Amino acid sequence: MIPNAPNPARVLTPTQLNRLARSLLEDGLGLVWLEGEISGFTRAASGHWYFQLKDAQAQLRSVMFRNANFRLARPPVNGDRVLARGRVSLFEARGDFQFLIEHLQPAGLGQILLAFEQLKARLAAEGCFDPERKRRLPATPSRLDLITSAQGAAVHDVLSGLRRRWPALQVRLFETAVQGQEAAREITAALRAAAAAQPAAEVCLLTRGGGAREDLAAFDDEALARAILAHPVPVVAAIGHETDVT
Repeated sequence: MIPNAPNPARVLTPTQLNRLARSLLEDGLGLVWLEGEISGFTRAASGHWYFQLKDAQAQLRSVMFRNANFRLARPPVNGDRVLARGRVSLFEARGDFQFLIEHLQPAGLGQILLAFEQLKARLAAEGCFDPERKRRLPATPSRLDLITSAQGAAVHDVLSGLRRRWPALQVRLFETAVQGQEAAREITAALRAAAAAQPAAEVCLLTRGGGAREDLAAFDDEALARAILAHPVPVVAAIGHETDVT
């Protein structure tokens, strides 16, 4: 005999539970105003917009359908801080908690993007980006330090490209995380280890593949920027895709 067997009349299917949860959310909360930062924005072929609204501790899957977003002069971009009015709901087929946005307006520059711009301005004022600080790259390097994750596809693509161009090139890999809370500290430590390694390399390549804006946040770290500036050989940063800025 099964202990505490449920009353069959009270047993729900996943469909019934999701429908009940959706009803409770939509009827119980009504219209809600949220302030948050846009992340992971995509525009579907249907014209609907999908993105995350986030703050420092949490993020919320959000949708703005075409019949609501057509009123806006332009779509938001990642890093925008916005005020959004909408309804909390649940996509029944997958059980996904989501925010259905009816109205969207700017609330100023996102805090993450603002901190990045402030750091960039501070470093620029110190002359860190002055053209004369750039060092000439060797035309045919014989030794190269590579700083990246050993797990992703990027490292294999990079090594393949280096071997095709310079078959005799000696590559020394310094493995590190390239995203997450510890990534900036690990990358900075890898740069310092490379700087101290012997024999010295002629150039250092710091790289990772593309990702969402928050995935690249480790490369906005001030200590990391200063470690690059202090490195004894030229550091080439190949981060993300062509449109990514760190």
